[in-house]
Amino acid sequence: MVRRTPDKDRSTVARHATLPSPGPARGFLKIAGITLGVVLVSAIAVAAFVVTDYFNRFNEGAVTLEDAPEVEPPSISAFPGEFSVLLIGTDECGEVSTGLLGERCSEADGGILNDVNLLVHVSAEPRKVTVISFPRDLMLETPECTLPDGSVASATRKTQINSVFQRAGISCVAKTITDLTGVEIPFAAKIDFDGVIDVTDAIGGVEVCIGGEGIRDDQTAIDWEPGPRTVSGYEALQFIRTRHGVGDESDMARVSNQQQYMSRLVKKIMSDEVLSDPGKVLGLANTVVDNIDPSDKLANPVRLAQLALSVKDVPFSEFVFLQYPVFADPDDSDRVIPNRDAAATIWDALKAGQPVQLTGDVSNNGGVELVEPAPGAEAEVPTTDPATDAPATEAPVPRATLDSAISGQTAEQETCANGRQR
Repeated sequence: MVRRTPDKDRSTVARHATLPSPGPARGFLKIAGITLGVVLVSAIAVAAFVVTDYFNRFNEGAVTLEDAPEVEPPSISAFPGEFSVLLIGTDECGEVSTGLLGERCSEADGGILNDVNLLVHVSAEPRKVTVISFPRDLMLETPECTLPDGSVASATRKTQINSVFQRAGISCVAKTITDLTGVEIPFAAKIDFDGVIDVTDAIGGVEVCIGGEGIRDDQTAIDWEPGPRTVSGYEALQFIRTRHGVGDESDMARVSNQQQYMSRLVKKIMSDEVLSDPGKVLGLANTVVDNIDPSDKLANPVRLAQLALSVKDVPFSEFVFLQYPVFADPDDSDRVIPNRDAAATIWDALKAGQPVQLTGDVSNNGGVELVEPAPGAEAEVPTTDPATDAPATEAPVPRATLDSAISGQTAEQETCANGRQR
């Protein structure tokens, strides 16, 4: 007779079955999965917040440009075709610059002048960047402009370019430069003294070169010896403002020195030191949003990214900084007037999408001196297509020769401020 085991002694699991037990690896994977999910959700939330925050801050007070061309809505891709951006730097004092410049700011008559006027043109593929500086002392005709309140600023026969912003705002500056150049401007932005200080700080400073006797300029409180110098914050503002410390002390000499700074700024921003540092990139984005007043078509962080994607692979040899050519004003020896025939060689090249070849000096007024030979007349012809590594088949685009009255430099060239002791 078989003896039965009492229920309380009977196993509840078949003896050949094994209960699964959670091992340490399985527990780790579960925790890692939860953690990754939290991180992804958090990253998306942070990104959404940052973009929304940027958009709200950047869009506030954006200005509509009168007669600006229509453009496609922004997208996360390079801008289709060519485009131009007007950048103006005003002599406006902010909280930081007021504390540093003191009397210079307190004595201002309340008018804000557009002392720096840059037309940045980016071609269609293959991309080329041409930056044209217009001297603040340039006298020219200005068109009739409609102000934001609906009132109208009358056209003028002869006005100094740096007074246009004070008279009728950034839209009128854009309209004036379009009338002068024939280049349509869909995007524009304004930056003041504090913006220059903050942008340079955000990337850790820019190394410039001081040549000649060194720079001594009482009006900008500079007394610097010759040699390399990393400028950031207030020193960057001093450097781009100095006029009496470089060349023949003219505004055109100052423009040449500003082009040295811009060339080195481009190199710094596009360097691994900045682009590979997420903190610096985010800091720079924050600084731009906080310090630049944009036009409405530019007032979108996605648009900024789109324009940046369009220039990220442009070689330094195709970043060209030009000074608008001028004659002395017969009515005022301290002012200049347009040299339209020489300037036409710039606009013809831009319309044709051609790379340009400089034939003039790096500075017609001695503001900078070349410390390395200029590259050859023709750009290096690639032997392979970088995208496929196959033999290149397209012939290089012929370069447009600019009039010798046009001074300037490429970002590939090295120049130094032609300093003087004043």
